[in-house]
Amino acid sequence: MKKTFLMTAALALVMAGGAVAADLKFKPGEDAKFNWQSFEDFKKGHDLKGQSLTIFGPWRGEDEALFKVVYAYFTEATGAEIKYSSSENYEQQIVIDTQAGSPPDVAILPQPGLIADLASKGYLTPLGDETKQWLLDNYAAGQSWVDLATYKDKDGNAALFGFPYKIDVKSLVWYVPENFEDAGYEVPKTMEDLKALTEQIVADGGTPWCIGLGSGGATGWPATDWVEDLMLRTASPETYDKWVKNEIPFTDAAVVGALDEFGWFAKNDKFVDGGAAAVASTDFRDSPKGLFASPPKCYLHHQASFIPSFFPEGTVVGEDADFFYMPPYASKPELGNPVLGAGTLAMITKDTPASRAFIEFLKTPIAHEVWMAQTSFLTPYKSANKEAYANAPMKKQGEILLNSTTFRFDGSDLMPGKIGAGAFWTGMVDFVGGKSSADVADGVQKAWDAIK
Repeated sequence: MKKTFLMTAALALVMAGGAVAADLKFKPGEDAKFNWQSFEDFKKGHDLKGQSLTIFGPWRGEDEALFKVVYAYFTEATGAEIKYSSSENYEQQIVIDTQAGSPPDVAILPQPGLIADLASKGYLTPLGDETKQWLLDNYAAGQSWVDLATYKDKDGNAALFGFPYKIDVKSLVWYVPENFEDAGYEVPKTMEDLKALTEQIVADGGTPWCIGLGSGGATGWPATDWVEDLMLRTASPETYDKWVKNEIPFTDAAVVGALDEFGWFAKNDKFVDGGAAAVASTDFRDSPKGLFASPPKCYLHHQASFIPSFFPEGTVVGEDADFFYMPPYASKPELGNPVLGAGTLAMITKDTPASRAFIEFLKTPIAHEVWMAQTSFLTPYKSANKEAYANAPMKKQGEILLNSTTFRFDGSDLMPGKIGAGAFWTGMVDFVGGKSSADVADGVQKAWDAIK
């Protein structure tokens, strides 16, 4: 999956770790940005001395080190020893472990499709109505998170099996503030404004967008993020859900309309650096570089929160480069402020007092704030202190989540691999190459119909 590749490409391949951390990074009671009361309250209710908790997750390298800092507080509060492990092929490993009857106590995964499969085979423990209500009450766009975390069990009954934790935001447009200032441009607040800005840049003699779909064998995936973002801004969340489940076909007017909205930006030679012909051949890692050319080769770039990794060395996000929320259409106020993203869900794969306590720990502000205060962590938890974020860009992305009225997981990652990581990708390459939206949609749907 593309997120897995992007998030782990530079990290160590295999690691396993364990253990009780000797020191807490942030001393309880110090620094008012942390909700230490939530830590003390949790501590009073959970005595697990002598017990252990095994957690299996996707995080390796730097993210694993950051997660260890978080779960050290669980150990401090409960006395339980945590043993965390991961693997380069963690998706396959969790299947092997559960089927063999030797699962971890808690599994944390970023693939809803895989979680749905585990739930349907009876490998997960429901988290109950109390956790469902907690998400509704405490997470911005709470119903979206409940929907994401609800799956059918082995008897076909729907239940909440996951706890969303550590979220990524994709609905971002990147720009260079100095370029905007020099040209007199303002950050658009609506999609209509964004389109008007696109046309204004052309009228001023510039090129609005840098777009690159190249990614080796995964070429085409950046366009799927565009289409998913635009789908959420032109159609209802329910329509989006039906689309990713093939309950409405790719040829549905809502889907074709979203493709055409992307085409408005990507298939106009005047709108894209290098012209429309360069979109498919430009590597996504190289595509933002035009923002930093002098004079700028482009002014705008749509991509998720990871893209600064490919900015010129020394670029300071929030100063040399910045981002804004990809805005909704003013003409569709009923769709609110949708956010496209990804993230991980924690689930109980072995029902023990320690595993249940860990899910309760994730409901404390401190379990979020400790990671917020470091890096690479966003949360929709309304009670977590926004001031705990380590820097202004993280806080700004966190506020995008808090202001969201709908959150939807990356659609192509919810689709069968042959579609979301196959026909959809290649279809988008054909689309920017000149094929019509109707023909592309028809081709993807035929590929979906061929899956037995």
